[in-house]
Amino acid sequence: MLSRGIARYAAGLLLAAWIAVPAIAFSLTTFSSEREAQAHCPKDIVVWLNLPTMIWHYKGQRWYANTKHDAYACEKEAGASGARGTHNGQ
Repeated sequence: MLSRGIARYAAGLLLAAWIAVPAIAFSLTTFSSEREAQAHCPKDIVVWLNLPTMIWHYKGQRWYANTKHDAYACEKEAGASGARGTHNGQ
């Protein structure tokens, strides 16, 4: 019979694995050009996604295509991967 500590540890591992699965199951497709992204998702909005922070910017905003470690992506796919839009509109 397992001790309570081991049982709790095992339950915690199972919960952590269950929570992590949805994040791993979705793969975000990024593009080096706006044209490629728009061809991939013609009915969606193309955003400029800051990959380290997972924050996106819309065309016309200050940081759109103006940061270093980023790529173009489809807004819906970026949102599904855990990214979000900028809070201050820049």
